[in-house]
Amino acid sequence: MSTARFCGTTTRATRTILRSPPLLKYSSRSSCLPKLCTDTTGLSGRGSGLGLKQKKKGVEIGIGRGFATMPMQHSVPALSDPSLLKTGVAYVDGEWVGAKSGKTFEVFDPSSAKLIGVAPEFEVEDTQKAIDAAARAFPAFKLMTGRERSKMLRKWYDLMVENSEDIAKLITWENGKPFADAKGEAAYAASFFEWFSEEAPRVYGDTIPASVVGNRVVTIKEPVGVCGLITPWNFPAAMITRKIGPALAAGCTVVAKSPGETPFTALALAELAHRAGIPKGVVNVISALENTPAVGKLLTTSPIVKKVSFTGSTGVGKLLMKQSSSTLKKLSFELGGNAPFIVFDDADLDAAVAGAITSKFRSSGQTCVCANRIFVQSKIYDSFAQAFAAKVKEFKVGGGYTEGVTHGPLIHDRAISKVDAHVRDAEKKGGKVVQGGQKMPELGSNFFQPTIITGMTTDMALATEETFGPVAGLFKFETEEEVVKIANSSEVGLAGYFFSKDIHRVARIAEALEVGMVGVNTGLISDPAAPFGGVKESGFGREGSKYGIGEYQVTKMITYGGMGTPLQK
Repeated sequence: MSTARFCGTTTRATRTILRSPPLLKYSSRSSCLPKLCTDTTGLSGRGSGLGLKQKKKGVEIGIGRGFATMPMQHSVPALSDPSLLKTGVAYVDGEWVGAKSGKTFEVFDPSSAKLIGVAPEFEVEDTQKAIDAAARAFPAFKLMTGRERSKMLRKWYDLMVENSEDIAKLITWENGKPFADAKGEAAYAASFFEWFSEEAPRVYGDTIPASVVGNRVVTIKEPVGVCGLITPWNFPAAMITRKIGPALAAGCTVVAKSPGETPFTALALAELAHRAGIPKGVVNVISALENTPAVGKLLTTSPIVKKVSFTGSTGVGKLLMKQSSSTLKKLSFELGGNAPFIVFDDADLDAAVAGAITSKFRSSGQTCVCANRIFVQSKIYDSFAQAFAAKVKEFKVGGGYTEGVTHGPLIHDRAISKVDAHVRDAEKKGGKVVQGGQKMPELGSNFFQPTIITGMTTDMALATEETFGPVAGLFKFETEEEVVKIANSSEVGLAGYFFSKDIHRVARIAEALEVGMVGVNTGLISDPAAPFGGVKESGFGREGSKYGIGEYQVTKMITYGGMGTPLQK
């Protein structure tokens, strides 16, 4: 079952959900709306699944294959501000509007497969209205000073911080990640508005010595214009703020296409933009599921849209790039990854294990920069594998709102199928599953056991494809030359990691890896102050940092002639 699904039209009742009760309970599939409930009872999974069950401190925990599962809880905390949940509408030209056709699509919680609500199924005509609104707003917005735009972004940031708990609830609800992780994402997402609010007044040009006497050459930075932003579901808040922040700081207006799986977080951010006083038409947030290809094609082919920023798969990126060629747009694409994670025998073993846990299993492996191939030098291979498995055994898998849960579901059944296929392929080719390796139907259709596979070889799908799930394959290597050659054999090059105490090796390997970002003795590299992006088929352009704002600007050169010969002092 897909997390988001096409359905009928929105009813009047969508405006009444999530009023004040302490908990909200999902409706059945027969309705497009959640029902209110104060029942706090969690529903345990059915079936033998992981095997035996035991009671621990009043909580039922399933034990088997080496780690714990938590009982499913089908109630979620109500929002402190119910108006942040926008169902059946999108944000265009400062107004909340539905699709002209009246069509909507359903969005489901990946943990429970229960219905959350509906979002409008925008078509080409609806999207064109959003583009036109952004175009109308652009002339005035680009003339605002950087300081004025800075104040708007800062206000938006303040509202995100003020409403961070509600944003996190929405993230967990529609994405499934544990609530603690969602709170971390909410803070991380807000930090991009903070960062770019400070960058907005610091857009500098240059003065260039002219080669012709009497001429003066300067450059200025100008906003590129209307921008189409297409964001993924794995970080529903952070991926949109990482694009909107620099766009607004530069003076651009935007049409942001929210993910079909997770539209409500993006729409909540649009509500906060409205409250922050962002002028109408500057920020437009739209949604579509079935019509996503048509909406994407309009954004890439419209002569009004001057820039497209896309985060997603390499295959879709290639299609969007081809479509954009008709209007020669400015592009920045953050595409697929196949990150190598290398542990040398001189590494701090505990630090390397902790880094691998963070990099591989964060968001249940559903990150573009997660460790997809873990290479361990032969002398410490067994000790690393043992310590790594011991940490994975401590994971607690379950619904994102369940207390104590460390890892949640995958986003939908297609993700589960891909992960399972990769595990089965590795087993068939000689890999040994030492941890996990199975679906978890007792929790729901979208859960998969955190998995470790040893004896990996380069002909396995895990080695050549982005798994995007909680599966860690351990490769053994002997020399620097060997591991660098294998690491660089991938067609993509987003991120890479390695652990070593040898300062000379650190310099060699960091420079040798063919990736856009390198983590040295760390498994976490994301930072609003750092440029984020890849090389090869992982895309081009950078997000975040002082470089991120440049992706939304063009450089204009101005030559002043007839200025005369410089005066003699």
